[in-house]
Amino acid sequence: MNAELPTSQWVDLDGPVHWIDFGGPDDGPLLVCVHGLGGSHVNWAAVAPDLAKTCRVVALDLAGFGHTPGAGRSTSVQANARLVVRFLEEVAGAPAVLVGNSMGGLISNLVAAQRPDLVAGLVLVDPALPVSLRAKPDPLTTGMFAAYFTPGLGKAVIAGRKRVRTAEQLAMDTLRLCCVDPSRVPKAVLREHIHLAKTRKQYAEMEAEFVTATRSLVWLLARRRAHTAMLRRYTGPVLLIHGDRDRLVSIASARAAAKANPAWRFEVAHDIGHVPQLEAPDWTRDVVLDWLATDGVSAADAARGAAQSPQLRSGRGAVQ
Repeated sequence: MNAELPTSQWVDLDGPVHWIDFGGPDDGPLLVCVHGLGGSHVNWAAVAPDLAKTCRVVALDLAGFGHTPGAGRSTSVQANARLVVRFLEEVAGAPAVLVGNSMGGLISNLVAAQRPDLVAGLVLVDPALPVSLRAKPDPLTTGMFAAYFTPGLGKAVIAGRKRVRTAEQLAMDTLRLCCVDPSRVPKAVLREHIHLAKTRKQYAEMEAEFVTATRSLVWLLARRRAHTAMLRRYTGPVLLIHGDRDRLVSIASARAAAKANPAWRFEVAHDIGHVPQLEAPDWTRDVVLDWLATDGVSAADAARGAAQSPQLRSGRGAVQ
């Protein structure tokens, strides 16, 4: 694939917000991609160009992630949900299909529950979900999140890793955690992740912003009844995609969510981890496009025409 990402775009939402426009037909449904914890716009680089052949595809960096600084804003899940609402209002200017991975899936659910008028449909890619009592905890994941909740330790762990690990090592550490087989990630996309990791090593507030997001994520998921009610509040079309070897959010949690919401379409990515859009981009593309043409056709229709907004017209996906 082409190693170059589209030109960076910026919008002021009580501080700078970075986003990129992968392009696509003006009359195609608008997909707004929302990354997960520790992620960025680069997480969509393997699948977005193919989706953009029939859809208009953009991806933003949440506050505290990618190229978007916290800039005095909270980086909690709730605060970033409000940021996505403003992005939809001020950049998209029309209902969009939210495509959210991991924490971005939870944020997309929150936005849909609070502002259904802005959400034509949801594509949830291994979204953050409450821990299933049937799932065997992953020792590495459990220890990692325990450290983030220990006062002083979470920031120290992140700072220590940033200090002793190279950008390439940091990028590969993340992919080994999130993928069954990191070699499946296109090399050009891996290079973009390494490049971004080099840039983020210079961000002074990265540790505190990450810990804030992590703690808010876990607290939200701990409120099981409230989370279940939130998922049911949105009645539009939903596609749930989940890797059956996800170490961060178990397939058991996804099956429970699908069972509790039978109107959703549920697709399992076999032998795939937490980021199907990186590890199995062709499969992910095919599932999303099929859903948009079938169960999600009403979402596709409602999300058409957003490309006429001034921000999207000026931000067409040129390559930098």
